[in-house]
Amino acid sequence: MKIKNDLRDLPRARLEEMDAAGSQILESYRLLQKTNANLVGQCLAHQGTFYELNHYPSGDVYDAETSSQYYYHSHRPELGEHGHFHTFLRADAIPTNCSPAPYQGEAERPSGKDAITALVAISMNSPGFPIALFTTNRWVTNETFYPADQVVGILDRFRIDHTYPCHAVNVWITAMFRLFRPHIEALLYERDRVIEEWAENHPGKDVYEDRELVVTSFTTIDVPKQIARVKRALKHEKIAA
Repeated sequence: MKIKNDLRDLPRARLEEMDAAGSQILESYRLLQKTNANLVGQCLAHQGTFYELNHYPSGDVYDAETSSQYYYHSHRPELGEHGHFHTFLRADAIPTNCSPAPYQGEAERPSGKDAITALVAISMNSPGFPIALFTTNRWVTNETFYPADQVVGILDRFRIDHTYPCHAVNVWITAMFRLFRPHIEALLYERDRVIEEWAENHPGKDVYEDRELVVTSFTTIDVPKQIARVKRALKHEKIAA
């Protein structure tokens, strides 16, 4: 999908947050490169044999203070990626006034203290750098599935603020949500649009459980280019002021 790259319409506070996130990402890269490490390698370290579809690190990464969670796995080499991170917020981070999308199907969706919402997946290349963002259908991650407007409202709650499996990785993945916030919002709304359109074109099928619908929105990304766009937008805002 096409993402608007002109960021000049964003509030200055948002641009400054994105700029700070870009600096955090570059700092994470710097620290990892000092020992020839990379983001993916830190998640696979000390995990034994690497198997497709297994979650890495084992047991996922979870921050109990923020109810944020992620894991890395691989199963789509034909798409040019090494693997991808799936990210989530669990029940304690989901406000009580948020309601799951209406559903009349037969699948059992997690609810109550087990409720969970998938946010965005981050596709990685073999050298361990991010190359794309995408969203998936409900069945892929067995999430509860909340509408896009509600998920967008809680994106800022995602934060991994500890050292397991690696502090640099956790800083990076948290900062990715800030730097690419406009992309993630657009992907979530596109996800809902695609699901609605798919349901209309496949009457009688449970759209959320349809194995033919996997990826619901997708866009390539480039960290250095996004950082440059943010800096240009900030410079333009200063001149305009």
